[in-house]
Amino acid sequence: MITADTIRSLPAPEVWLISGIPGAGKSTVARCLAARFPRGVHIEGDYLQTLIISGSVPPGGQPPKEERRQIHLNVRNQCLLAGSFAAERFTAVIDYVVVSRARLEEYRRQLPGLRLHLVTLAPGVEAALERDRRRPEKSVAAAWVHLDAEIRSELAGTGLWIDNARLTVAATVDQILASAAAAAV
Repeated sequence: MITADTIRSLPAPEVWLISGIPGAGKSTVARCLAARFPRGVHIEGDYLQTLIISGSVPPGGQPPKEERRQIHLNVRNQCLLAGSFAAERFTAVIDYVVVSRARLEEYRRQLPGLRLHLVTLAPGVEAALERDRRRPEKSVAAAWVHLDAEIRSELAGTGLWIDNARLTVAATVDQILASAAAAAV
């Protein structure tokens, strides 16, 4: 049973942001990472988009102005959830494609007072495409592989980068936790 004393003794809450192109392993790694914390929660950005039942314009959708508005709405809701959980001493692990420094700054602005860690999973385009082919629930990587070069250009040297092409999910999470200081942004 978790007591109030147990909760007060937990480390200060933080937010982890797991990024990479579709097929990089974001959702799987984020869920496994969240499970490693005494109180962890996984916030899946793609899932939040599915909550819009009518009028949804997902990334890549039309019209572009509404697509951008809904991406910002999604990020804002990810941060609201993360902040709400952090206030109750949960470590939040968000997974979403972070393409630019401007988007990273958007997260920072909306998560004041919380330590933010960025992990970019970078298995390479071929590994991401192969993983995407093996997941029956969604196959979208081919339309987004162009983001690999953009992410590398925009965010190189920011946070923790992991080439997880040949790593298991558990080994990837082990590496994230062992390199937590490098992930701080």
